[in-house]
Amino acid sequence: MEPTTTVREQILDHAITLIMLRGYNGFSYRDLSSLVGVKTSSIHYYFPSKDDLVLEAVNAYSNEVLGALHGINASLAADTKLSKYAKLFGRTLGDGNQICLCGMLAADIESLPDNIRQAVQAFFKANENWLAKVLAQGVQEGTLAVNGKPENAARALYAAFQGSVLASRLFHTKARLEDVEATVRIAR
Repeated sequence: MEPTTTVREQILDHAITLIMLRGYNGFSYRDLSSLVGVKTSSIHYYFPSKDDLVLEAVNAYSNEVLGALHGINASLAADTKLSKYAKLFGRTLGDGNQICLCGMLAADIESLPDNIRQAVQAFFKANENWLAKVLAQGVQEGTLAVNGKPENAARALYAAFQGSVLASRLFHTKARLEDVEATVRIAR
C-alpha cells in the first residue's frame, strides 16, 4: 500500500510536472487548484507566492536528481556511469513531452528572482562537476574521448544533454539523447 501524499506534496508534484511541461509562465495556481482539488487559497497557505513554490520545486527536483546521480555506483567504469546518466535524462522526458525542470527554468531565467536563478545555477554546476569527474575517469580508463579539459568538456556535454531533451521533445524521439552520449564514447 502506497503512503498517502499530503496536499502540500500533491501541489509540489503537480507544480514540478507543469513546470517541466510548460515552464514558469505556463501554469497558475488555478491550474494546480483543479489538479489537486483544493481552493487557490489553500495553495497560498502552503506557498504564499509562485516564487516560493517554484523555489521549493527546484530544490525538490534537484535533491531527487542529484540523489540519483550519487546513487550511481562509484566503482563502475566511466562509460557505464555516463550511460546511467543518459538514462536519467531519458526518464525526465517521460512520454517525450517534458524537459528537465531546471533546463526549462533556465529559458525563463530573466523573469525569475535571484534565489531561483542561484538554485538553477547550482543544479547545472552540480551536474557539470559530476560529469567532469566521470569524463576525467573515462580518459584515464580509455573508455571516453574528451577534447581539452574535462571541466570544459563537461559543460559542453551537459549543454548537449539539455539541448537533446529539447530536440527529443520537438521530434518525439529519444534518439537525440542517445546521440549525445555516443559523441564521447570510444568504440570498442
